[in-house]
Amino acid sequence: AIEENADMIGLSGLITPSLDEMVSVAAEMERREMKLPLLIGGATTSRVHTAVKIAPHYNGSVVHVLDASRSVAVVSSLMSDEQRAAFLDEVAAAYEEERARHNGRAARKTYLPLDAARANAFRCDWDAVPITKPNRLGVQVFDDYPLGELRAYIDWTPFFIAWELKGKYPRIFDDPAVGGEARVLYDDANRLLDRIVEEKLLRASGVVGLWPANSTGDDLELYADEARREVRAVLHTLRQQARKTPGRPNRALADFVAPKDSGVADYVGAFAVTAGHGVEALVRQFERDHDDYQALLVKALADRLAEAFAERLHERLRREFWGYAPDENLTGEALIAERYRGIRPAPGYPACPDHTEKITLWTLMDAEAATGIALTENLAMHPAASVCGLYLAHPEAAYFDVGRLGRDQVKDYARRKGMAVEAVERWLGPRLNYEPAAATAEAA
Repeated sequence: AIEENADMIGLSGLITPSLDEMVSVAAEMERREMKLPLLIGGATTSRVHTAVKIAPHYNGSVVHVLDASRSVAVVSSLMSDEQRAAFLDEVAAAYEEERARHNGRAARKTYLPLDAARANAFRCDWDAVPITKPNRLGVQVFDDYPLGELRAYIDWTPFFIAWELKGKYPRIFDDPAVGGEARVLYDDANRLLDRIVEEKLLRASGVVGLWPANSTGDDLELYADEARREVRAVLHTLRQQARKTPGRPNRALADFVAPKDSGVADYVGAFAVTAGHGVEALVRQFERDHDDYQALLVKALADRLAEAFAERLHERLRREFWGYAPDENLTGEALIAERYRGIRPAPGYPACPDHTEKITLWTLMDAEAATGIALTENLAMHPAASVCGLYLAHPEAAYFDVGRLGRDQVKDYARRKGMAVEAVERWLGPRLNYEPAAATAEAA
């Protein structure tokens, strides 16, 4: 940026580790006494995080940009001699308010010691829980999965949201404000989707695994076979520590798998799917033709196809591979509303925010060889149009937010994973309810 005499720097974060990188960049800009505006955007960022975690590290201007479409107005304000000062004053005041609100909420929230949170875990009568032995244990690979089959499982609502058109599909077409634009976009997307399916311009690949399993505390032991003597892998889960109202448990994903000492034989599944093979070549082709609109459509459709692939394989898992719901027959609307038994939580998301668990999944399923999905050094998936996660079948399994984590849980989690506490703190930085020692020392 210095060598190119840039006017400003923009950072975009797709996954949680990106947030720490942004703090590092801000601190480095401060160390070099830079004055360039720093723009923050991307899927994992927020105005609160920008105000609370990033802005304090840089005395220059830090501005959160909600999405790419807003960047034009922000950049115009920053480049304007007439508007810049007033714009930055407004941002600074808004971020000061955000910090005050955040600190107030943090002060009001109370957290339990890990032992107390575990004592308030979700519990059930395991003898009464219906558990089905999977029809097929082990790993199954699905290469070049038919895109035409996946098309029927696309959830179009997030597609429109990605284009700043808010409304639920198909009702969005009747919206007086955005209905017409939504219909044009939908028709364009489906014309391109016709080409993608007919000419096989993208390729979908996936892998599914099912193993005998039991929980041991907050961890999941996956076994090599039904003898359950050889532990094939251990998956680590995190537990909610915020104090709950009476009757509400402090949950961990491990709660939904039968404890080892219960004597109940349970099972756990995992998956990784992509619809991203071919995206980069197709995007380059459209960009060479100066058709940025079609290039953006390709990326958005690949994301939707990957999510559709995850939905379709989960349906087949319930009905065929695991077979605990063989008679399930849900409409597309019911599938989108998740009116089925079981969940598929993904590493990096609220119920299991630790991306490093992907490493275990990739080893278990030999996922890169099976699907071509590689993990970057910060454990993002490449191609980007990819989805992975666990399969849990407990009838009461539900998604939840782990929330903030105490120092005692982070230390315990690091011990269980065989990692340094500092490394765990880096991966879970936005989830900590305390300031880690390394960050405190750096600030000092």
